[in-house]
Amino acid sequence: MSRKEAIIRHRHIVNKLKRKPSSFSEIASYLERQSDLEDYDFTISKRTFKRDTEEIFSFYSIEIKYDFTRKVYYIEDEGDPVKTDRLMEAFDTLYVLNMTEDLSNYIHFERIKPKGTDNLYGLVHSIKNKLQIRFDYEKYWEETITNRVVEPYCLKEFKNRWYLIAKEVKNDHPKTFALDRMSGLEITNLKFTVLASFDMNKLFKYSYGIITPQDQKIEDVVLSFDPEQGKYIKSLPLHESQEILVDNGTELKIKLKLYLTYDFEMELLSYADQVKVLEPISLAEKLSIAHKKAFEHYISI
Repeated sequence: MSRKEAIIRHRHIVNKLKRKPSSFSEIASYLERQSDLEDYDFTISKRTFKRDTEEIFSFYSIEIKYDFTRKVYYIEDEGDPVKTDRLMEAFDTLYVLNMTEDLSNYIHFERIKPKGTDNLYGLVHSIKNKLQIRFDYEKYWEETITNRVVEPYCLKEFKNRWYLIAKEVKNDHPKTFALDRMSGLEITNLKFTVLASFDMNKLFKYSYGIITPQDQKIEDVVLSFDPEQGKYIKSLPLHESQEILVDNGTELKIKLKLYLTYDFEMELLSYADQVKVLEPISLAEKLSIAHKKAFEHYISI
């Protein structure tokens, strides 16, 4: 039995148990059906299944246990659900990409610049081991490339891009660095101590995106979306603080609690006439000015 078959089988076992707890015979029957559909051999013995559950826990942090009363297997603890979902997403993508050599007739890929993920492994290593790093960094609004020496604290993903939160050795406050603008990463053997005041979850709790204001107050924001756009906002909330105030056939009204950052303003502008800012008035006025300036670009057309 190939390693590839074992990994795919792991995916099927988790999917089966996510839907509902199942007996070994139900799991085995499900795997037999998948074997016929995918032209693989997923058939297993109880001994192989036990090894599978151990490997699933080791790799995905998903613990599969047995309920002696109901005589079924079930998922006890998914650990970090975000991590698990991303692992599964990455596996699904890899599996599809390996289905056939030519996918051009089936999948259309975005022509996008790499996200800097080639540095992810080294950065995670330096973060876990608290090692200073050096790299060259290019700002979009500057023509020069500068060399940075930083203490890496954590990584954050936003809008399909990765960012490093780190404290420069000559500065007291963490900064944000985009991975796709980094080059020449060097991991040193110099250890550092994380600032006692640093808390990643608190840092981004009231932020939309990667900007974390130091001297700005948190605002209550009330937005009104048209019914069509409202469906998307409900399925993929703008922020963890999102609270639905009104949801009917004419509008979806929500309330958020966050900083009014540039990232957030750009997100609201992207909805054009599908959203109206009700509170605060200062934000509504700012977006109104931006829309008017945009309109002026097209007056002569």
